[in-house]
Amino acid sequence: MEGGERTALGLMSGTSMDGIDVAVITTDGLSVQAFGPAETRPYDRRLRHRLAEAVRTGGADRAALGALEQDLTEAHADAVEGFLASHGIPKASIDVVGFHGHTILHRPERRHTLQIGDGALLARRLGLPVVNDFRSTDVAAGGEGAPLAPLYHVALARGLDQPLAVLNLGGVGNVTYIGADTVIAFDTGPGNALIDDWVSERVGLAFDEGGRVAAAGRVDAAALARLADNPWFDEPPPKSLDRNDFALDAVAGLGPEDGAATLAAFTSLAVAKALRHLPDRPRRWLVTGGGRHNPTLMGFLARDLAVPVEPVEAVGWDGDALEAQAFAFLAVRSQRGLPLSLPTTTGVPQPLTGGRLHLPDSPAEPAPSSQRSAPHA
Repeated sequence: MEGGERTALGLMSGTSMDGIDVAVITTDGLSVQAFGPAETRPYDRRLRHRLAEAVRTGGADRAALGALEQDLTEAHADAVEGFLASHGIPKASIDVVGFHGHTILHRPERRHTLQIGDGALLARRLGLPVVNDFRSTDVAAGGEGAPLAPLYHVALARGLDQPLAVLNLGGVGNVTYIGADTVIAFDTGPGNALIDDWVSERVGLAFDEGGRVAAAGRVDAAALARLADNPWFDEPPPKSLDRNDFALDAVAGLGPEDGAATLAAFTSLAVAKALRHLPDRPRRWLVTGGGRHNPTLMGFLARDLAVPVEPVEAVGWDGDALEAQAFAFLAVRSQRGLPLSLPTTTGVPQPLTGGRLHLPDSPAEPAPSSQRSAPHA
């Protein structure tokens, strides 16, 4: 397909399960020519509960998973239609939709990843081309299938002082290291997932808003040492995590505030441990994802990294929209046959494209959809 600028709409449903991020950009898949509006459309409580249960079980109930996939896709269609209407954007102005879906299970060591979301159904509902299934080609080729935003970070970071690190703190943390001629990316460890799970269980909150629960507590050094004593941190990149790869056992005996403080310190320590895998110390860390809204966590990061640590808004990026924008960007790259991942970002043998294009007249898919690679022995 020929190049040229396209107006792309990206959709992201992250591990926090708070809702659907929607964002529009104009891009040729190499750089971004314009940023459109962006917003998050919250999930209703029942759909969020069903997503959480599917993640907890790894999608073991396939009948329930099929029904969930259809409802999730319909929710995305409603989100797009509501978004376009509220911002006065004609549907015909959108050239392509990048649809991540929602990750239910990620086991790249078994060449298996599962993101639910029916691209063909979404294309029919919207009457627009949809690219989905961004990860499975990478995983099938022996890559980690994550993180996938680094090439978007590189496109945005042109002109910034380097080496630079972009840290995404969603449910899982991941870093993109950008040097003069180098891009390296990998998961660092837990992002907000453990903190969210802890305050949900102990305080009845969806997340630690403003880092207030953690700020009221003290870090338990022994519990932090147990959390940090994990051989995963010594493994060289590329590497990636499932949301449930780390557990709360080490802080089980702590009070709500001390547990939250210890888990925030652990997230920061995990990022600091990533420094050993980088060729040089970044001069600056730009933080995106929900974790940048947690001042307690950001304080730990500034202490542990000992260089400026700032939200991505410091350089004019929109941290709430960045991942949705990234999948809009990747959808255009997929259409153009450009790489979505590199040996230094996911471990694929060579730069690799991916994604699957669905046109509005695409046939229906079986449920759950093919946003997964088959497990290998």
